[in-house]
Amino acid sequence: MKIKLTSVYVDDQDKALRFYTEVLGFARKADVSQGPYRWLTVASSPEEPDGTELQLALNDNPAARAYQQAMFQQGQPAAMFFTDDIKGDYERIKAHGAEFTMPPTDVTASTIAILNDTCGNLIQLTQLARY
Repeated sequence: MKIKLTSVYVDDQDKALRFYTEVLGFARKADVSQGPYRWLTVASSPEEPDGTELQLALNDNPAARAYQQAMFQQGQPAAMFFTDDIKGDYERIKAHGAEFTMPPTDVTASTIAILNDTCGNLIQLTQLARY
């Protein structure tokens, strides 16, 4: 058993697609519309197009919107992405105009940074410490 797909709610799917592909460097995987519904996913890495996908789900459900807003207001990241070069990724992502609410910071057994995805979510980048 493995995780193939997970979701984050976004307030604008077009803006989310731009952010996750152009700023973070993910690859568009699926983009299918049927009437007002749009199934939109990105792959976490262009090198692994069949790897785990992230659905950029529109927060048009009141419960989803309330959850997303509450998590953001509490400073709770909606997702965590792992990296082997947090300082390099921080500089690259920041150069693309992303707003970080926390620069790379050493915490127990890892270094983390938190950024705003511009679509209603905080995203945590994590690099595990090497012993």
